[in-house]
Amino acid sequence: MAKNMQPIVKRCRALDISPAVMGYTKKSKTGSTKRNPGGQRRHKKSEYANQLSEKQKVKFVYGILEKQFRMYYEKAAKTRGITGEVLLTTIERRLDNVVFRLGLARTRREARQLVTHGFFAVNGKAVNIPSYLVCAGNVITVREKYRSNDALKVILSETSGRLLPQWLTFDAEALEGKVTDMPKREDIDFPVQEHLIVELYSK
Repeated sequence: MAKNMQPIVKRCRALDISPAVMGYTKKSKTGSTKRNPGGQRRHKKSEYANQLSEKQKVKFVYGILEKQFRMYYEKAAKTRGITGEVLLTTIERRLDNVVFRLGLARTRREARQLVTHGFFAVNGKAVNIPSYLVCAGNVITVREKYRSNDALKVILSETSGRLLPQWLTFDAEALEGKVTDMPKREDIDFPVQEHLIVELYSK
C-alpha cells in the first residue's frame, strides 16, 4: 500500500483546508505557527492550476492516489447525476472514511491502517479493504477480538465528542456504527469546487 508522507499542516495550508478536516485538532498536532503571518499571497493562479489544486485537495483529504482517483471519476461520469457531486459522495462512502467519521480512528490515515489490520466487520463479515464502499443499511462493527484493544480505547476516548454526519449513527457501548442513508453533497465537510475537477478530467 502506497503511503502519503506529506507534512499534514504544511499541505493543509497550501490547499487552504483546516487540519481539523484531517482529524488534527490539538495544538500539539496542528503545529500552528506565527511564521510569516502577513506574507504576500501567491500570484493569481491559472485556470489549470486551480483545477489541479481542487483535485489534489480531495486526493489529500481522503488519502487517494491518482490511479484510484481517476477510477472514481470515470465511474462517477457514467453514473446518473451531477458528476462532481457523485464523485465526492462516492469517495465519502469509503470504509476508511466511514471508520474515521464514526470516531473509531483519529485520522483517515489511522482508519486506513486499522481497516487493513482487520479491526472491522461490515454486516458481520470482516473487511480489510480501505476502499470498500458502504451502502445504506450497512452496519460497521469492531470485531470481537479487538474490542478490548488498548490502542482502540485511547482512540475512542479522544474522539468521543466528534460530531457525526447525518447519514451515520454510532452506538458507543456496542461499538457499532450504521449507515442510515447515502451521503449527500452537503455532508462534505471541507471547501471544494468539484466542478473544477470535472473540467480538468474533461479536457
